[in-house]
Amino acid sequence: MLDTELRTMIDDVKDGRMDRRAFIQRMIGFGLTAPMATQILAVGGVAMAEGPSPYKPAKRGGGGPLKLLWWQGPTLLNPHFATGTKDQDASRIFYEPLASWDVDGNLNPILAAEIPSIQNGGLAADAKSVTWKLKPGVKWHDGKPFTADDVVFNWEYATDPATAAVSIGTYGDATVEKIDDLTVRVLFKVPTPFWANAFVGAYGCLIPKHLFADYKGGKSRESPNNLKPVGTGPYKFVEFKPGDLIRGEINSDYHIPNRPHFDTIELKGGGDAVSAARAIIQTGEYDYAWNMQVEDEVLLRLEKGGKGKTIYAVGGDIEFIAVNSTDPNTEVDGERSSMKTKHPLLSDPAVRKALALLVDRNAIQKVIYGRAGRTTANYLNGPAPFVSKNTAWEFSVEKASKLLDDAGWKPGADGVREKDGKKLKLLYQTSINGPRQKTQAIVKQACQKAGIDVELKSVVASVFFSSDVANPDTYAHFYADLEMFQIPMTQPDPVLLMRRYHSRYVATKENKWQGSNFPRWVNKDYDAAIDAAETEVDPVKRAELYVKCNDLMWQHGVMIPVMHRIKVGASANALRPVMSGWANDLDNLQDWYREATG
Repeated sequence: MLDTELRTMIDDVKDGRMDRRAFIQRMIGFGLTAPMATQILAVGGVAMAEGPSPYKPAKRGGGGPLKLLWWQGPTLLNPHFATGTKDQDASRIFYEPLASWDVDGNLNPILAAEIPSIQNGGLAADAKSVTWKLKPGVKWHDGKPFTADDVVFNWEYATDPATAAVSIGTYGDATVEKIDDLTVRVLFKVPTPFWANAFVGAYGCLIPKHLFADYKGGKSRESPNNLKPVGTGPYKFVEFKPGDLIRGEINSDYHIPNRPHFDTIELKGGGDAVSAARAIIQTGEYDYAWNMQVEDEVLLRLEKGGKGKTIYAVGGDIEFIAVNSTDPNTEVDGERSSMKTKHPLLSDPAVRKALALLVDRNAIQKVIYGRAGRTTANYLNGPAPFVSKNTAWEFSVEKASKLLDDAGWKPGADGVREKDGKKLKLLYQTSINGPRQKTQAIVKQACQKAGIDVELKSVVASVFFSSDVANPDTYAHFYADLEMFQIPMTQPDPVLLMRRYHSRYVATKENKWQGSNFPRWVNKDYDAAIDAAETEVDPVKRAELYVKCNDLMWQHGVMIPVMHRIKVGASANALRPVMSGWANDLDNLQDWYREATG
């Protein structure tokens, strides 16, 4: 095979144009073994994917304690209020959805008896309804039966505006009806090609009607069970110290045979990613740590002779810089970053375009992310049919400076550009961790060379990703000019990731900052494309609409993509976690186990 052809194929795998399995099959066709093909990918810079791990234990329990380390401490245990991944994962220990996404992006039934299909009558031919059959005999942790009434209640709970649930976007376009005690039907007003949204994955986790019925609507935040979950999951609640510790014990009545493997579970929160990596890989104090946003150089050093390893899963996660469309320094009716304001500096398209030119992605990838990052100009980075080929990023201080010059932003005596009496000074915030703060420093240095004064702010992660309506430092309040973090893509379809920025989901004081559109961006073309994509049943046309949405975000500079992030976890050598690039880390917790050693 020609070297150029091989390099092209490796690049195709990196960029999502070819999946790993297809590459390996091509290599086998040239006479190589599957392990050799996998090694070629690794040498070519493609991170090793975590393959499916068949569940081996032949009995429930006996696995001892499972000790997890989440360096962002969870603050609540209600999946409908989980604004960040940390709270979604914490809730997932106890609560379950009807189905979750496996390592290959396929649906795996959890509380559902089967996955709906045309063949089994679950999917309507007109794409306007889906019927779920529920698994019989499932019990809540307090012994009450799980039924269709619980499923319908979750829809009612999430769609009540007074509840202020972050999951409202997942359920808002549907109506849910009970057919019988073990059957529900989800009805859509219009054809809905991606039907596996409501009741699936992180936002699909179900809470019990009998405990939350009195706390729907305006009283939703008063429920004691927001902090003391009673779910159907593999582990029962024991203890919760917000921001610090969660403890659970085995659910001896769990509805899946021979599961769970572990007798107890502990999730320790707080600290930082580096110390979490060390506690797994080097010292073996814990079994698993999530979101290893640690410089690759550090991870490689820890892996030498360690008690654990890093594991990888490719999905669509994106590290980005969000650009505030509103004024964070002007208060209107007790609200900063109000929709009644416009940003005094970032409303200028030239400033936004200049900022996009001042992100040195190559340096960020080389110095910080290594195996865990790929440079990109796209906010939407997978699956492959939805990835735009119309964008291209560039790093150029000179071009950024010219853009600002041409737009009338002239350097002042102090070197900082100004126009109409306004200094080009920006506050750039993120959550505290090494890679993000190093990225901030790289971007700030380039901005200074172009005459933009950037002040850096780092917020403790447990605060930044909190759903605390009274805390001004959460990412959803966005009381800064720029902010950087990652939104995980928790399903192999763009609907949830891209829907976030529809104008109907703007985060405001009125909705307790639970709206997902935190940059407060409003664009009629984007809204129209999102609305069209969500009802378009032709897969090619649907993909084109999402590509258009991605391109609008890039053209308008509302999001500056920094890095397509490969999901990285740290695992003890003997642990067999089930890690999917299209799901949260604990979405398949029931299938985790530890290999016998010795």
